[in-house]
Amino acid sequence: MGIRITTWNVNGIRNPFGYQPWRDKRTFEGMFDILEADVVVFQETKIQRKDLRDDMVLVPGWDNYWSLPKHKKGYSGVVIYTRNATCAPIRAEEGITGVLTPPNSSTSFRDLPEEEQIGGYPNAEQLSEADYDPATLDSEGRCVILEFPAFVLIGTYCPAERDETRTHYRTSYLRVLDARIRNLVRMGKRVVWTGDFNISREEIDTAAAQESMRKNGIDPVQWISTPARRMFNQLLVGGKVHGERDEGRETPIMWDVCRAFHEGRKGMYTCWETKVNARPGNYGSRIDYVVCSHDMKDWFSDANIQEGLMGSDHCPVYAVLKDVVVVDGVERHMLDMVNPPGMFVDGVRKQDWSTKCLLPMSGKLIQEFDKRQSIRDMFTRKPSTLKSKSSIGDTDTNGAVVDIPLTPAIASADALAPSEADDSSALSKTVSNISTNTKGISTKRPAKAIESPTVVKRSKTTPQTTSNGVGKGQQSLRGFFSTKSSAAQAPEVDDPVVEAKLEEWPQDPLTPKAAPSLEDEAASFSARQSWGKLFSKPVAPKCEHGEPCKTMLTKKPGANCGRSFWMCARPLGPSGKQEKGTQWRCNTFIWASDWDAHATDPT
Repeated sequence: MGIRITTWNVNGIRNPFGYQPWRDKRTFEGMFDILEADVVVFQETKIQRKDLRDDMVLVPGWDNYWSLPKHKKGYSGVVIYTRNATCAPIRAEEGITGVLTPPNSSTSFRDLPEEEQIGGYPNAEQLSEADYDPATLDSEGRCVILEFPAFVLIGTYCPAERDETRTHYRTSYLRVLDARIRNLVRMGKRVVWTGDFNISREEIDTAAAQESMRKNGIDPVQWISTPARRMFNQLLVGGKVHGERDEGRETPIMWDVCRAFHEGRKGMYTCWETKVNARPGNYGSRIDYVVCSHDMKDWFSDANIQEGLMGSDHCPVYAVLKDVVVVDGVERHMLDMVNPPGMFVDGVRKQDWSTKCLLPMSGKLIQEFDKRQSIRDMFTRKPSTLKSKSSIGDTDTNGAVVDIPLTPAIASADALAPSEADDSSALSKTVSNISTNTKGISTKRPAKAIESPTVVKRSKTTPQTTSNGVGKGQQSLRGFFSTKSSAAQAPEVDDPVVEAKLEEWPQDPLTPKAAPSLEDEAASFSARQSWGKLFSKPVAPKCEHGEPCKTMLTKKPGANCGRSFWMCARPLGPSGKQEKGTQWRCNTFIWASDWDAHATDPT
């Protein structure tokens, strides 16, 4: 099987582990094996550097490259994982403009020596088309770029148009990204661009096309000519463009890999709105892509969406490169071209991957993780030979070896030798010996370190010797279950005042209270019923399907903001609207203030 590239907006890097099939193993290595991927591009990691953990960075057999937001917390974020057994990039960068710097360096990527650059950086004229400076465009953690000998891989999380305040930023970002891609192709490099583009290419790529046109009062030509969609289609071979092309975008250069394998397929969506439970009815949009340079479109053997894999409001999308491709009329093995020169020859590995292959952008070289190892590596390493006795002790200033107290687990194992397994005092003797050996010896360790951790806390009450002859120490197992031989004796009273009070205490049993009257019982029942209705969950009305409705809260600004209402609990259908007489969501709608839940309460 060829090299498989998978892109997935995970909506939080740990989010998928709450779903099957990821929930079983809960490891990234296990997730990547299920995805059968060699390159994994995640968007919306929503994590800060300080929150990175070993299981995210020190993934056995994988390298990783991160782009995290510089200011906002729990926002955006892109990471690319590469499988060491099949591929290894030769260069790595963060951002689309080249103004960011490699780790532990003050020189920007675009100012590095030419042999260390990926290249294709937007020039001053291209950057002038943006309404934001380059540093701001690259401050949100939206892009990681890797270069392999065969192609440049660009993984992005493009801005979405949530509101008007983000329109200019989104347009600026896409213009600069378009310039970077075109510059790389102009240099003679092949490009694979993948990720969450937040753009539906055509009407076939979104179920909400007609609704969007109606809502905005536009026709199909105007809809497909919106700035982001027009820019994207001008980049793609076969993209629909109305009117003359923009200056600098006269030639389409990229190929929509997934659509090429499923031309005309409807409902091939990759994102669904969770607030309205749109996924079961497949009311969604295709906004996640794998696109490539047009001259390498024949390099792919398969591409598809994986809508059945849960874990996010998006689904994974993949594309598979062939094992052997034709380059300039010569057959080449893909493994030879996605690894440093000489690592593979004719598809056969000649050099093993090692930490020397790590690039400065590698997550494994982040200060917190550098020169560390994963838990698996710790347990799979061959154990070293046992050191001499002097190596496990500390030496005082006079050269005397000090025995270090063993941990409870080790002390127990050493104390209970086979010949002493039945001796109940063996453990206490061992602890006593250790304490005696360490007493009075000066060490470099603090006092806490030489205290025996096996000392048992004393009970507040003095232990009594049992009648079966067992002395002081731990009680026998039988003693826990045997009953006491004599009843507890009443305490003696020496104070005459207290004794007189005890004599005045009534000896006769208490007189039972009178039974409550019927009126009291009725009042008590009525009170319990009223309190029960007050704190019990209200009874939901039934929808047209005869099923309980669900309650929702209005968040849309206006007079009704904050009001609760009842609606059909079923998911939206493919039309995206409430439907009558179908299996999908009906048009039942009841304001919570208009529904008397207790009027229909059977209790």
